[in-house]
Amino acid sequence: MAHAPPHIAVLPSPGMGHLIPIAELSKRLVAQHGFAVTIILPDGPLSKAQRAFLGSLPARIDHVVLPPVNFDDVPADAGIEVRITLTVSRSLHHLREALRELSAASKLAALVVDLFGTDAFDVAREFDLSNFIFFPTTATVLSLFLHLPELHETVSCEYRELPDPVQIPGSGVPIFGKDLLDPVQDRKNDAYKTVLSQARRYQLAEGIFVNSFEDLEPGPLKYLQEPGSGNPPVYPVGPLIQADLCNGSGSGEKEECITWLDEQPVGSVLYISFGSGGTLSSRQLAELASGLEMSEQRFLWVVRSPDDAVSNATYFSVHSQNDPLAFLPEGFVERTKGRGFLVPSWAPQAKVLAHRATSGFLTHCGWNSTLEAVAEGVPLIVWPLFAEQRMNAVMLVEELKVALRPKEEEDGSKIVGRLEVANVVKRLMEGEEGKKLRGRMRDLKEAAVKVLGDGGSSTTALAVVADKWKSKVGVA
Repeated sequence: MAHAPPHIAVLPSPGMGHLIPIAELSKRLVAQHGFAVTIILPDGPLSKAQRAFLGSLPARIDHVVLPPVNFDDVPADAGIEVRITLTVSRSLHHLREALRELSAASKLAALVVDLFGTDAFDVAREFDLSNFIFFPTTATVLSLFLHLPELHETVSCEYRELPDPVQIPGSGVPIFGKDLLDPVQDRKNDAYKTVLSQARRYQLAEGIFVNSFEDLEPGPLKYLQEPGSGNPPVYPVGPLIQADLCNGSGSGEKEECITWLDEQPVGSVLYISFGSGGTLSSRQLAELASGLEMSEQRFLWVVRSPDDAVSNATYFSVHSQNDPLAFLPEGFVERTKGRGFLVPSWAPQAKVLAHRATSGFLTHCGWNSTLEAVAEGVPLIVWPLFAEQRMNAVMLVEELKVALRPKEEEDGSKIVGRLEVANVVKRLMEGEEGKKLRGRMRDLKEAAVKVLGDGGSSTTALAVVADKWKSKVGVA
């Protein structure tokens, strides 16, 4: 191993939304710092999308697939956070064997886990590895995670019952309890206990990467990086995005929608997608469709079959085999033909956002999608569904001012009506308000390019950690 490159292992949680950014981090360590990386995937076997994605990675990034985890004793309604954390904890004996083999065959310096993977730290210490967390969402949410143990001790009621906003250290915008991430909404639920337990274990990390950058979240990052805060060192390394996202079927649909965009006027199309895991109810799907029709704007919509039970129905499962277009209002497809383009289940999002015809993005506020929009300077209509997406929406609308948020009906149904959809779409695509948002987003796009360039803050932050890991294994 005298001339072997420094090596790290990364352990992403289940889900393409977790795999993609941690793979992007790995690609930078390989390209910029000469590392080799092994991605350890719990709960195999791989999906078709995972196999395609992993097959596209550079030669110095390989992967190991751990055996599947048994969930027979886990309630069917267990939260995503519980299932993800159990996936890691129930894979630890297989992880130990994988790390033993890597340690024997390479100059293994560190284990990087993502936000629900800290149970793996105990195994990493057995091999004298540096423990690092890769936090794939915002610095604001990271600040909440690190503050949660204190918040838990000082607040006795549900956070959504607090009359005043929750004070998240470093945040420049008030966030009320009802807008905090899903798993902290019910303190009696196992999902809350899981997140609290993980948050307490964050102090065991030697450092935390966060997928953000200074111009995007100056307040939270300044707080997190203050000396003497008592928190592990935080390294903003974002925006980490996949330039040519390939997590769908890869069929002719993707080229067809790009061809359609090629035929549209510059800056005329609203792109609509709720990410890889988001679903709308039947009623909401119909209201959105009717509102788009009423707006008379051009649109490209990734349509998914509705689910009336949960908003993250496709997170752990394949998309419904039903034709999603069959759930749209009768005559909608015919009436919007030419002005709208419908794609069942998946589209090449990075290509769509980069296209000259795309001028707005109606999004669920998943952080990967948000960063992709930032990278292309595309303003947003925010429509949060689950996880930390409501927090992201508040920041994008009220602090960064790069987004509009439609109002729900006042009848308590949590439905956004068709008139409101039409109104907010027109405001973004036609009005002066949309122009201002577009200008702000262009500024963020320029900042994102700068932080990733030579001497940029995100490039420098990654280099600091890379040098530490090289020293650990005796590589100059």
